[in-house]
Amino acid sequence: MSCPKHIRTIFLPALLLLCGATFSGCTTVLTSTPPPKAAPPTKPATKTGGRIPATQRPYQIDGKTYYPLPSAEGYVETGTASWYGNPFHGRKTSNGETYNMYDWTAAHKTLPMNTRLLVENLGNGKSTTVRVNDRGPFVGTRIIDLSYNVARDLGIMKEGTGQVRITALGEAETVQLADNKTAAQFLPHADFQKGDFYVQIGAFTLQANADRLKDKMNKGGRETETFRHERGDQIFYRVQVKAGNTLTAAKQMAQTMAGSGFPEAFVVAR
Repeated sequence: MSCPKHIRTIFLPALLLLCGATFSGCTTVLTSTPPPKAAPPTKPATKTGGRIPATQRPYQIDGKTYYPLPSAEGYVETGTASWYGNPFHGRKTSNGETYNMYDWTAAHKTLPMNTRLLVENLGNGKSTTVRVNDRGPFVGTRIIDLSYNVARDLGIMKEGTGQVRITALGEAETVQLADNKTAAQFLPHADFQKGDFYVQIGAFTLQANADRLKDKMNKGGRETETFRHERGDQIFYRVQVKAGNTLTAAKQMAQTMAGSGFPEAFVVAR
C-alpha cells in the first residue's frame, strides 16, 4: 500500500528463475552441504541521468529503515501474503500510479518497482503473476500485499492472508523517448508454464558423491544429470532429475521425489 506522505521522498532476467541458486533447501541420501540460500543481488542500482529514482532510495516507516534492492535478479521469498482493496482503490501508489484493486499488482517493501513476480499459494497450489507498483505491507511479518483480483485468484480472500512463495521473473528497464523523456518498459519473460524443467534432489561439495547419486537414479530409470555451480569460493555439484517440459509435470515430479526419500526436492527451470 502507498507510503504515508511524510516518507514519500523515498526496475531477473526475462527468463524464469524458479530456483537455481535461490530456492533454499535440498536433501540427499548421502553426506552433502546445504544449497545456497537466496541472497540480495549485488548489481548496481539503475540510474537515470545520474540520479537514483525516488522509489529506490532508503525510507522509514514507524522508525524502521527499508533499503530497496538494486535488482530483482534471482529473488525468491516465502512468507505471508495479505491483500488490500478499499479504501486504497483510486489512491496513488508509491510509484505515482493510481491503485486499481482489479488489476494484477502488488506492494513489496524492497523489490524494484515494475518487478514481475510469480506468486504461488503454498496452501492450494494456485499461482499467478503480478507487477510491483507499491510499497508495503508494513504489518507484522507479511512479505507482500496483493491487489483484490490477485487475492481472489489465489484463494486467500476468505482468510485474508495466506502462505506464498514469490519468485522474480523480470523487471522493467528505462527507455529513451522523444523530447529527451524516459519511460519504464517491461522486459517480457518466457511463459513460466513451459520450459526445460528438472527437480533438484541433492547438492554436494564432492563430485564423487554427486555422481554416485546420479548413477543410482539413472539405474532406477530416472534421467539425471550433475551440474557444477560456483558460489563465491565454493563449488557445488547439483544432482537434478529431468522433469519434463511443463511446470505442472515438474511439480508432480517434485512431489514424487519428495515421497521417495527427498522431502525437500524442488523444481528448477533451465
